[in-house]
Amino acid sequence: MKTRIATLLTLTALALPQAALASDPHMVDTGTTAWMLTSTALVLLMVPGLAMFYGGLVRKKNVLGTMMHSFVSIAVIGVLWVVCGYSLAFGKSILGGFIGWNNDYFFLQGIDDTITSGVPEYVLAMFQGKFAIITPALISGAVAERVYFKGYILFIVLWFLAVYCPLAHWIWASDGWLFNAGAAGVIDLAGGLVIHVSAGISALVAALYLGRRQGYPERPMQPNNMVMTMMGAGLLWVGWFGFNAGSTVSSGLDTARALTMTQVSAASGACAWMVIEAIKFRKATSLGFVSGILAGLVVITPAAGVVQPWGALILGALSSMACFMALQLKDKYGYDDSLDCFGIHGVGSGLGVLLLAFFIRKSWMAEAAAASPGWSAFSQLGIQAMGMAATVALAAVGTLVICMLVEKTIGFRLDPELELTGLDHSLHAEHGYNLS
Repeated sequence: MKTRIATLLTLTALALPQAALASDPHMVDTGTTAWMLTSTALVLLMVPGLAMFYGGLVRKKNVLGTMMHSFVSIAVIGVLWVVCGYSLAFGKSILGGFIGWNNDYFFLQGIDDTITSGVPEYVLAMFQGKFAIITPALISGAVAERVYFKGYILFIVLWFLAVYCPLAHWIWASDGWLFNAGAAGVIDLAGGLVIHVSAGISALVAALYLGRRQGYPERPMQPNNMVMTMMGAGLLWVGWFGFNAGSTVSSGLDTARALTMTQVSAASGACAWMVIEAIKFRKATSLGFVSGILAGLVVITPAAGVVQPWGALILGALSSMACFMALQLKDKYGYDDSLDCFGIHGVGSGLGVLLLAFFIRKSWMAEAAAASPGWSAFSQLGIQAMGMAATVALAAVGTLVICMLVEKTIGFRLDPELELTGLDHSLHAEHGYNLS
């Protein structure tokens, strides 16, 4: 009997912190905090993954220069995020709701002791900061092999301030106008609009503004290292679990759902691309396989919090089909989106932003209908389309203006002779491979 009483007292004592936490959101929830720390690291892992993915796809003379485009974002945007980015994205709305600002977020000076929903705000700020880092790095895939390093740095600084931060505020800040649009707001769990559509549209605009690489498309421009590209895709897949599941800012049922949908959609996308290639070319390629992985990942990014596995399977397959057709259009019209940022990220994630309205789980639909009797899948589609239009407009106009500004000031498009020599030697005085 004494043993049973002691065990009961022990279990009661263990339960007390959780009970206290439920009544006091200012206490640290160690479980959720541990998952958010892990998610932050996983999202950062995606940046070297992206560098490997992009670096393997370019020609040998540009491998280091291309990888530097991803890595430099960690440093440059990492500093800007602490100085002002977190405040611009998640501060209180100013300028008619176009952007945010909070003096406490300036240099993160006012969050040293802040706990939000059981998680230290430092962790939330760093988690969101990793999203801000990878987004402009995605755009580099469209302008690969033909831009000045200094011009690229200025471009991502201006793009981060003028495009990314406003979009993040509109869609993710609690007083953002798209966050509060309609009954449920724009659904974008982990950045279908904020990250992938904005990067995809900006990539297309930048590629069109800069023009084609020398010799494209007449001369074949084969990847230098598909092994590295496949490893990069694997790191992206692993990191995406933190990307999507971490965006629930919890460690429970919603987290499990988001992680599961991420896995299901990525696998479905890879399988669908293999089937497409088997039908069209009678073979499956490693490049097609990794393209299918990304198509499945980007389409589920906005939807992972609201769909079920069957919906994730369909979305992943549809995304591969849509992205495959988008790449055929690139060949048809001859624009040089070097590494298919628009064709994969813009098209695939844009599809997910819109079609998620028809795959929402019944429990979520019931809650939305109860909160707003006029809610329906079609009304949500209208809200999603409004978010899409706003994102496309800001990304397209903002990117065009920034490209013109960079080109007219310090230069953006690389000089022909430097481009012919390659980024590695011309801009960095290095070589990616020094094999005898």
